[in-house]
This record gives sequence, structure tokens and C-alpha cells, in this order.
Amino acid sequence: MSPANQPGTGMLGVETGILDSFPDPVVVVSRSRAVVAANRAAREILAQNYLGRDLAISLRHPEVLAAVDAVLQSGEGEEVELTLPGIVPRTFYLHVTAIPPSDGVGAEAILLFRDVTVARRSEQMRADFVANVSHELRSPLSALLGFIETLKGPARNDEAARVRFLDIMQAEAERMTHLIDDLLSLSRVEINEHVQPRGRTDLVPILRSIAVAVSNRSGDRGARLELDAAVDVPAVVGDPDELRQVFQNLVDNALKYGRPGTAVTVALRAVPRVPQVGGPGVAVAVIDQGDGIAADEIPRLTERFYRVDKGRSRSVGGTGLGLAIVKHIVSRHRGHLQIDSTIGVGSTFTVTLPVAPALG
Repeated sequence: MSPANQPGTGMLGVETGILDSFPDPVVVVSRSRAVVAANRAAREILAQNYLGRDLAISLRHPEVLAAVDAVLQSGEGEEVELTLPGIVPRTFYLHVTAIPPSDGVGAEAILLFRDVTVARRSEQMRADFVANVSHELRSPLSALLGFIETLKGPARNDEAARVRFLDIMQAEAERMTHLIDDLLSLSRVEINEHVQPRGRTDLVPILRSIAVAVSNRSGDRGARLELDAAVDVPAVVGDPDELRQVFQNLVDNALKYGRPGTAVTVALRAVPRVPQVGGPGVAVAVIDQGDGIAADEIPRLTERFYRVDKGRSRSVGGTGLGLAIVKHIVSRHRGHLQIDSTIGVGSTFTVTLPVAPALG
């Protein structure tokens, strides 16, 4: 790497060490729009070898480039909001302003980014919450109101009807509780999805504890869980509680939708590459022997409230949010979710996560 591309003193005497103290991205450009300096946060969003080269090479965003050109010509500040693509897209509010020339070569501009990803996600989640939850809660609430009205009227003195209706009301109330719990879990994950976890997690103990919990449960239609873990599987980068939630959801789905009396297999292997991400990884495949899923249904499985068989999903207690939660947690971990299924044979849900750096 040439001296001009190393962090330190920029082309016009700007000390990038000072800029590194800013938590948000900061970029300084010359009058010719060449990148003079960038702090650590900005270097994560710019292409390599950015110093001394036109900003357009590192940041291909027409509105940003137009704002910078306007500031360099007029000296007046400009503001723009932009979304940068990636595994998890990030939204920034950008303020571009002119600064005095550092060595007499002409006006320069400084780009100050402010990450508003969380705020924009929160706004979208509020809109989604109103649209989706009002629909999902209307049915059980209507049922509860109907049963209450019946118990206060025609069935007031009918003991058998009262017992039957109260059981149904309890089931509907529990379903609403599960729905709210899943919504809260999904909202927490979505808000922090752009922040990758930094911890190390060993997946084998997590999967073993899930297997033990399944073996101690009753009512899983005679299904059994088999754990097939390779020897010396490396740790992954991740949050253990969130990853437990991922595999608990996948295992629960496999047990619910697998054929009665069949086995659900959880296979754990090290792999040379995380699909669409790169770098070595660990793949966990949850394999059921169910009815399978049609190919045209698979792309929609991770949508909120999407159900292949709505009647069956409700009968087994599904909220329609489990795979959406899985998708967003895997995305936050910069991993990959692959779904394969064959009608009449079964389905395989494979989560691949990046290997954690070696200790020391």
C-alpha cells in the first residue's frame, strides 16, 4: 500500500488520527473531489485505495456526488439521505459543507455522515406492526368477545359449555401471548440487525441442550431429534442467546411439520465458505421428513405471517413469525440461510455462520 493510501496524514495535511475520534463516518475531499482523508468509520463504507482518487470511485451514489459538486462550486451546505447496500443495508443522513482550504489550493468539502438506520427501521416497524398485528389479533379477539357474550347470555348456566368455551378462550389468549412475544423478539432483532455481534459462540453445547429439552418434552407427535456433530467444529461469531433462538425455532418447526414418528436430524459441519458472504464457516442443517414445501412457496417462507398451510399452522400453534426471526438473526450475524425441500420427502433448513477468529 502506498503512503497516500495509509491512514495518517492526508494529501492536504488532514490528520486522519483526529478524524478517527468521531464515531460516525467523516470524509474530506479536495476541490477536484478527490478523497483527502477518511476516518475509521468511513473506511468501512469506502472502497479500498480511496485516497487521492475521485469520491465517485468509492461512493457510487448520484445524489451524494451532486451534493458534493454543489458545495464545491457554491460554498453552501447540502444535505441528503442515502441508503448504502450490503448484507444489511444502512441508511445515513449526510451533511456536506465547505471548509477553508488547508494549503491554498482551493475550497475543500467535508462529508459528515450520521447513521439513522435504527430510526428508519423503527419507523418501518411501527407501520408494519399496525398493518400486520391488527389483522392477526382481530380473529382471536373476535372469538374471545363472542365466547364472553355467550357465557354471559345463553350459556350462563350451561356447565359443559362453560368448560368447553373457557378451554378455547385460554388457547386463543395463549396464541395472542405467543404472537406478542414473537413480535417483540423480531423488533429487537430488526433494530440491531446492522450491528454485527462480536462474541465467540460454540454451537455444539447449544444444540445439545436443545436436543435434551426435546427428549424431555411430550406431545411432539412421536418425533425424535438426532444430533450429528462433526469433531472439532470451530466456534462462530455470534450471540449465544440469539443463535439458540434460531435453532430452537428451526427444530420446533421440523418437529411440528415432520411426519409422526419420524426423526429430525441436526447436522453440524465446518465448511470452507459461507455462501454469498465468503470466508470459512460452520453449517447447521435441520432436516425433517415431512410433506415438503412447493418450490414457489420457499422464497416467501421468511416473510412475516406467511404460512404455507394457514389452517395447519394455527392448529400447531404457529404465529407465522418464527422464520422471519430466524432470517433477521442470521442476517445480523452475517450468515446465510438456505432452504431446500422436496414434496413427499421433507425439508432442510441450513444456517451457515462465519467462523470466529482464532484466539491469541
